[in-house]
Amino acid sequence: MKPRVMPLAAATMLSLMLTACGSPAGANNNALTSTDFPLTIMNCGTAVTLEKAPERVVLLESSPVSYLHSLGVMDKVVARAGSYPTTYFDAPTQQELDRIPLLTDKLDTSGHLQISQEVIMAQRPDMVLGTAQGLNRETLAASGIPLLEEPSFCPQPPDNPTFQDIGEQMKTYARAFGISDRGASAALALEERVKRISRPSAAAEKRTAAVLYPTLGGGATYAYGTKSMAHPQLEAAGFTNVFADVDQRVFEIGREELIGRNPDVLILLHTADNPDEISHAITSMKGAESITAIAKNDVMTQLFNFTEPGSPLAIDGLEHIIERFWQ
Repeated sequence: MKPRVMPLAAATMLSLMLTACGSPAGANNNALTSTDFPLTIMNCGTAVTLEKAPERVVLLESSPVSYLHSLGVMDKVVARAGSYPTTYFDAPTQQELDRIPLLTDKLDTSGHLQISQEVIMAQRPDMVLGTAQGLNRETLAASGIPLLEEPSFCPQPPDNPTFQDIGEQMKTYARAFGISDRGASAALALEERVKRISRPSAAAEKRTAAVLYPTLGGGATYAYGTKSMAHPQLEAAGFTNVFADVDQRVFEIGREELIGRNPDVLILLHTADNPDEISHAITSMKGAESITAIAKNDVMTQLFNFTEPGSPLAIDGLEHIIERFWQ
């Protein structure tokens, strides 16, 4: 099964700035000032209608957290499920998460959440963010519960994702919560941050890289092509993706292909706190020593959401990559 899954201190500052200067003095920043309801949003090719701004949100993945925190709407989340590594979040965001009940953190070996629809329905949500094995969007919709999925995880993910898509997703969440003006300001701040930290690289020093998702226990290894956020992330970090000729988001690769592609740098994604095991799964492969990245110890492990899907966390991940290999 294929894998799914601004430092937040900067996101916290952004949220405070938006609260301080995004509305006139004395205005209610939680008021629905710039979105008309009912609102229809296209998500994964499906028209999702919101009758009102949500008040009882259930989170099924960690990637929306940085959006919701920046927009100042984490208080609308009543329950969460999945993995929320503390490495992703600054102290204020972690405090927000800690007050939200965790229904389950059970994932399969590919990072897919294991939770029943009945458990989700019991929370009386008026919006669900993310999905899980066996979760049915249509059944939720029939009960008046809209579901929004991260675009990268849709059955048909966006072609050629970019960092600009993160700003657009910020605007989408802002519209859903009735605060479109705040979303526009947050999106602009993200765009400016990407421009500031991206590393244009001279052709003479251009190196190749690959982003992989190894499965432990002798399972498959997956690589990321041009329909993944890994591709623009590598480009912004000054690398050439060795899988730039693959027009897919994620796909299985064999040992021989990885050796043949011979990347100068390897970035290994994981969803659990086991970076050493993840690294060993690749570096211990037969013939691995012939891969330049392994021979030169240019191997980096990174938590999944620092690359996929496109979110403010992927901008953090870009910064981590630049710090590891260029500074």
